Amino acid sequence: MARLPTQQDAETLALRALGFLAAEPERLEPFLATTGLGPATLRAAASEPGFLAAVLDHIGGSDSLLLEFAGNLGVSPEAVALARDRLGGPPSGEAP
Repeated sequence: MARLPTQQDAETLALRALGFLAAEPERLEPFLATTGLGPATLRAAASEPGFLAAVLDHIGGSDSLLLEFAGNLGVSPEAVALARDRLGGPPSGEAP
């Protein structure tokens, strides 16, 4: 079984995921709609606890998005899930 990444590695992966979302409006707009953020508030929200976990939750919520992101970075989808676990525990709606 794979081990959890360090906090810094998980944050770096989440920031790369945010960049991946921001690179294409058709990827970013659903994330903004889900979070209720706008382009102007996105930067401020990025410093909030839990935000990076929410980015990885969003990526992991769509198989096609997850596979595209993981493929672009050359990491496994499991690595994305492990980074999400490091950043915030179980995803919202799941028992711990």
